[in-house]
Amino acid sequence: MASSEADRIRRRTSVIAQHLSRWATPAATRTLNVSACLQYSPPESSEKVGFDVGEMRRVMDGHDVEARDWAYRIMEESPLFWSPRRRPEGGGDGNEEVRDVESAGLFDHGLSVKMGVHFSCVQLEFLRGLAIRYLGTKYHHDKWLKDSENLSVKGCFAMTELGHGSNVRGIETIATYDSSAGEFIINTPCESAQKYWIGGAGIHANHTIIFAQLHIQGKNQGVHAFAARIRDDDGTFDNLRVPRQNLLNSVCDVLPDGQYVSVIEDPDQRFAAFLAPLTFGRVSIIASAVYSSKVALSIAIRYSLTRRAFSIEPNGPEVPLLDYPTHQRRLLPLRMYVKRTPEMNKAIHIYSSAFKASMTWHNMRTLQECREACGGQGLKTENRVGVHKGEFDVQSTFEGDNNILMQQVSKALLAEYITAQRRRKPFKGLGLEHMNDPSPVIPANLTSSVVRSIQFQMDMLRLRERDLLGRLAKEISDHQARGERKEYAFILSYQVSEELGRAFSDLAVLQTLVEAEMAATNGPVKEVLGLLRTTYALIIIEEDASFLRYGFLTPGGATVVSGEERGGALCGELRPHALSIVTSFGIPPSLLSPLAFDWVEANSWARSRHPLIPSSHVQTSMHGTPHQ
Repeated sequence: MASSEADRIRRRTSVIAQHLSRWATPAATRTLNVSACLQYSPPESSEKVGFDVGEMRRVMDGHDVEARDWAYRIMEESPLFWSPRRRPEGGGDGNEEVRDVESAGLFDHGLSVKMGVHFSCVQLEFLRGLAIRYLGTKYHHDKWLKDSENLSVKGCFAMTELGHGSNVRGIETIATYDSSAGEFIINTPCESAQKYWIGGAGIHANHTIIFAQLHIQGKNQGVHAFAARIRDDDGTFDNLRVPRQNLLNSVCDVLPDGQYVSVIEDPDQRFAAFLAPLTFGRVSIIASAVYSSKVALSIAIRYSLTRRAFSIEPNGPEVPLLDYPTHQRRLLPLRMYVKRTPEMNKAIHIYSSAFKASMTWHNMRTLQECREACGGQGLKTENRVGVHKGEFDVQSTFEGDNNILMQQVSKALLAEYITAQRRRKPFKGLGLEHMNDPSPVIPANLTSSVVRSIQFQMDMLRLRERDLLGRLAKEISDHQARGERKEYAFILSYQVSEELGRAFSDLAVLQTLVEAEMAATNGPVKEVLGLLRTTYALIIIEEDASFLRYGFLTPGGATVVSGEERGGALCGELRPHALSIVTSFGIPPSLLSPLAFDWVEANSWARSRHPLIPSSHVQTSMHGTPHQ
């Protein structure tokens, strides 16, 4: 039995050997081809600059380019990061708070959040300081703003509660006026009324702005804001009695005898006034989301220009990752320019809500794609992309849940639509003026040149917004006709409502891209902006099912759009400009990561050894890994 088994093994071995011998080369003629170790070559050595990077930088940043560079130098030079040296001459223009949050956010998201919640920046703290400035009066400005600047007051912002986040109107903290003492007594009557996510209150902050339901003479006057001290210098809490003067009273007040007075009679308008300071918070989040995307794209694209994988021809050189169409499709369409400060005060809330949602969603998509495009290196802490993904995820929730914000956008658009229809007046504001014109007509036979045109792209996005507005109004009306309340009818129409919010944001961004392109005087810059604009618009059209669902685009037209966008033509045209575009972001090398530069050296044995092992004790194993 054993002999038979041994014979069978020998026969099988002989068959396998004969099979392998077909490809075997005689030992005498075999040579071992050893490739040289990979060497890092900076992308600048092979990539050509096709346009004025400085001009593109001015388009990308929009304002305060010199001041941003000054802030970057501070971050690079100061061992403590923040330096007491003077700011650039010339003062501010209203954008300095946004600029500084953007700059700090490049270095560390947590730092920008601290600045946004309670640290001073030029004139005020962001959330707390803005509440004092816009909801308070001269008394409050004189008492607190200067102390906020010099950090003798460390503030936080107490709005969100355990039980109520986006629904601020429903918060449960109560402020009751005690006329005998001339004080408000602020109380959290239940567990769900405890203030959450208020930034620094647990350790550092000693002052806050508290949002609470104001009860006067047995009547709830709604949500109001109070400036309060929340602990003594030794860090202990007192029973919270707040002087009457600490009510931020720019729109309402409580007289010493307890009489409630307000310059805004309508409770809904009064509530909106109290939430106005949140608008700036959303604008700062939009800016930091865009800059987070810029950091990740700069790292991922620089890496993809120098990291090679596989060869197209036998014994040919390996190909840079960014030369693969699949890699181009992942990274190149993610670059866009976003206008951050809408001009019309009436529209600030709507634009900031829409952009805050769309840009933070876009940022998370960008970070995820960049993380995957960098492979395992994208997970390393020092390479920042994975860290950014974890840190910036919260932006989809704070300062308003993104889905709730998009619903607010849709409600505002619907109100404008209904008002215009009832009064038979033209649309004015929120970019809806295009609805005064005849509905766009999309050509039956689309071609490459047509779908790349501004006219086609604007017509498609305007047609979608126009149609969705009408659909939302009709759907809600139909629900009401069947007996549903207006509020619940809106909830039932959630799909069209969400689509409308995104349509509004997409169109506003495209309009901004078109304006930037038209304003560009440098020919190559204008050309690249046109490529970015077309890539953005066609991806919107290709990825949103509503264009086909509601018949804005025929299946044949969708094929043409997809051919331009997914066929590789657009990304291939953007590919030569990849390095120049991320360079135009203006981000200092020290604020990127090792992966964006000589990643071979950054991962060398000497640098990756255990920090506690002296270099003289580090040896190299057979497999090229350090060991003791």
